[in-house]
Amino acid sequence: MQLANTNWNYPTTIWFGNGRINEIAQACQKLGIKNPLFVTDDGLVKLDIVEKTINILKKEGFSFTVYSDVQGNPTEKNVVNGVAHYIKNNHDGVIAFGGGSAIDAAKTIAFMSGQTRSLWDFEDVGDNWSYADLSGIAPIIAVPTTAGTGSEVGRASVILDEKLHTKKIIFHPKMLPGIVISDPELTLDLPSHITAWTGVDAMVHAIEAYCAPGYHPMAEGIAIEAIRIIANYLPIAVKDGNNLEARGQMLVAASMGATAFQKGLGSVHSVAHQLGAIYNKQHGLLNAIILPYALKQNKAVIEDKMVHLSKVLGLEKWGTDAIINYIISLRKELNIPHTLKEIDINADNAIEIGEMAYKDPSTPSNAKPVNAKDLEQLFRAAVSGNLNGL
Repeated sequence: MQLANTNWNYPTTIWFGNGRINEIAQACQKLGIKNPLFVTDDGLVKLDIVEKTINILKKEGFSFTVYSDVQGNPTEKNVVNGVAHYIKNNHDGVIAFGGGSAIDAAKTIAFMSGQTRSLWDFEDVGDNWSYADLSGIAPIIAVPTTAGTGSEVGRASVILDEKLHTKKIIFHPKMLPGIVISDPELTLDLPSHITAWTGVDAMVHAIEAYCAPGYHPMAEGIAIEAIRIIANYLPIAVKDGNNLEARGQMLVAASMGATAFQKGLGSVHSVAHQLGAIYNKQHGLLNAIILPYALKQNKAVIEDKMVHLSKVLGLEKWGTDAIINYIISLRKELNIPHTLKEIDINADNAIEIGEMAYKDPSTPSNAKPVNAKDLEQLFRAAVSGNLNGL
């Protein structure tokens, strides 16, 4: 089954379908971009899909340059150098091409391209976003090549503060890309383990958004459907990377998960952000490992929602424990480790990580209130694999 091409305008304009990358020039024209900065990461820039895309721009007569000094966990330096490159070459917009890291860096470069304040002045604290000069935010076209973070439909980016060894969220409503080109064909070469890690990342986004407190039925409805899609199609995409229907469904689900987490995230991200900064591990892998331990810790307040989710997924048993068992079974199928210890993370600095995680912007929207000690306990459990102590 081939998914039909469809245009969506929620939360932003999305051009979805196989081969839609061929419309990259039209997207630039639509946003008034004549000289785009093409931002990708240092690994992706070597692949054929980048060459194919920039050849389309060349054929259409666009002037552009490529910036690829972006790490797996993008840093302030990556952004600052990107802004300097943008200004030096008189660019008037950004094409964000890649996974969450490349898109986060690209969105931040576009945002900072005309600002006079420093990057950390716009950390997602209080009303810092309101200090931005709106005229200094460049238009953005986002082209995801992984199905995970959903950064293509997000109004924020996660950037590593190397001095403090912590990840910080930079937020502004105008960081939302004006057009997203969501082309399943661009994800065909994604390795199976990256497909698995990013896919469970999307599931974590949806689950944490679903469990976050507050009234937002639209976000909850989107989250539930995203989880259902991922449950059905992620194993297929991992086993058969050339299955375009599965690839397309996963791209959709990733965008849905990120749309849903406008409602909030939770302790999985609170801890994972710190571990990504300290150990430089892949974000989706960290989320995938931590998830069942966080569900166990939050069980008292999410049971009713987990009963409903169990029914949606067609599980024989219902409730939080049933969902935890399902997640563990899915991880085994996808060859994802059960503990942080298996990826060389120990509990030596557990107290510090708990304190850092408590300050993370994801913590206030956790399903239930948690303190630094709770997050330390969550981290220790994920290292040891002990679900019973939560």
